[in-house]
Amino acid sequence: MSTDVAILAGLFLLVGFLYSSVGHAGASGYLAVMGLWGMSVAVMKPTSLALNIVVAVIGTIQFVSAGHFRWRLFWPFAVMSIPLAFVGGMVKLPPEVYKPLIGAVLLFSAWRLWVGSLKSEEPQTTTPPLLVALGAGGALGFASGLTGTGGGIFLSPLILLCKWAGPKETAAVSVVFILVNSISGLAGAISKGATLPSGIWVWCGAAALGGLVGSYLGARRFGGRTLRRLLAIVLVVAGCALVWEGIGLAMTRAASDPPATEIKASVAQNEDSLTTI
Repeated sequence: MSTDVAILAGLFLLVGFLYSSVGHAGASGYLAVMGLWGMSVAVMKPTSLALNIVVAVIGTIQFVSAGHFRWRLFWPFAVMSIPLAFVGGMVKLPPEVYKPLIGAVLLFSAWRLWVGSLKSEEPQTTTPPLLVALGAGGALGFASGLTGTGGGIFLSPLILLCKWAGPKETAAVSVVFILVNSISGLAGAISKGATLPSGIWVWCGAAALGGLVGSYLGARRFGGRTLRRLLAIVLVVAGCALVWEGIGLAMTRAASDPPATEIKASVAQNEDSLTTI
């Protein structure tokens, strides 16, 4: 085993533990680690989705067996998200604008969740309108496939901020949502020729270990306020990572594009050539 594979395995274990404790699988954290490590963008999406699937399976078993899963809350979000996650997995778009915007949304959600965790009582919850849940699920499914995440990083704060469920029910619904969307998104990416790196099995094992411990604590030990605060921390990490990555991509794009003066000079030279002819 190479040093790079071993170090990444340790980092993925840590990400899997932290994210799984709040019903997530860690995709945004895996993407941040791989981005900082300098891995190819083409490898990052399928790798994060594969790790997501492993951790989400474990989280699903833990939260469902603990009795926190609500099918009536889950299915309206999932029915539109699954096919659109497949479509999103097939799409490749410049992320330098998209990622900072999503990062800003996550940072705002983290702030709202942290403020909400300071309240002593859990708010009364209501059932989301069917059309709203269908539309939100489709949008989040497409975003999950596009970014290489399972969508739970967007769904959790939405459910909590709209008071559609408590923290544990939100975590349970989110982890199952992540599982189905990650499978669909990975299938879409593979259909377009995406491949997984050689170290994937080691990384899956490390992420699974972290997910096993984290999801157990989240489903059976942590209270609602603790889950809200952990989720807020996760969102801050993910939001900062997305903003940083987007800024880095924008700077790289700007450095690779020719300056406007060179473009004008080239156009003028071409016009002179045409005039001479």
